[in-house]
Amino acid sequence: MKTKGLSSSRIRQAYRVLSQLMASAVDNGLISQTPCRGIRLPRMPQTEPHILTPLEASRIVRNASAPNDLLIALLAFAGLRVGEAFALRRMDVDLPGGLLIVDENLAEANGMLVFDTPKSHQRRVLTLAPSLVKRLGAYLDALPGGDDALLFTNRFGRPLRYNQWRKAHFNPAVSGAGLTDVTPHDLRASHGTWVADRYGVMTAAHRLGHSNASVTTRHYARPVAGRDAEVATASDAWLEGHDRADGARSGHDDDEDGSADAPIRV
Repeated sequence: MKTKGLSSSRIRQAYRVLSQLMASAVDNGLISQTPCRGIRLPRMPQTEPHILTPLEASRIVRNASAPNDLLIALLAFAGLRVGEAFALRRMDVDLPGGLLIVDENLAEANGMLVFDTPKSHQRRVLTLAPSLVKRLGAYLDALPGGDDALLFTNRFGRPLRYNQWRKAHFNPAVSGAGLTDVTPHDLRASHGTWVADRYGVMTAAHRLGHSNASVTTRHYARPVAGRDAEVATASDAWLEGHDRADGARSGHDDDEDGSADAPIRV
């Protein structure tokens, strides 16, 4: 597969499927042992996500056409995977509770769309911002279909395909926001960084649907610009025997009115 020029990701996915088949064959007594042992797989290229500020993410939302603005808001401010957002149904939204149930994912394999469980195979419940709940409520009022209806579809009422949706709706919104080199996955990574910075890695891991917080820190949460200088300032106060320096930010990183770096309501 490598000789044919296939990517490391494609090769690793194929190996994963083959190893599962062979393990099943061993379990059923068809073969004595699996040949999928000691195989050196190609390494995945390591690329750093583009971490946005909440205001930059809000600009992308404002520059997207409806209902894609709502979909993008869910990526940025709920931390959903793209496939999870594509698979959302009316029944997954609890408006009175302000909750979103994430229990399905839409993936594309060999040109076929497949609904499955989320990547972690775990159902999770997320609390949404009140402004986002309000917009979801207005959108659901006009959405045709029953409880099983998908929230987001193409103009023919069919499930979304990632490449088509990104080219037609996401990329123009990014350009309209005056940004470059931003992917839908960057919004999820940005959400994880914001949450980890203010509320801890464990909270971010729950929001992102990670069973292990190490995944969150390894792939998503990144240091926020300026934090190292803030630590140095705080350390100076600690050295002098004070809890914190004058003007230092509170644990939630807010100004007295709670507006520091606050994202625009979406």
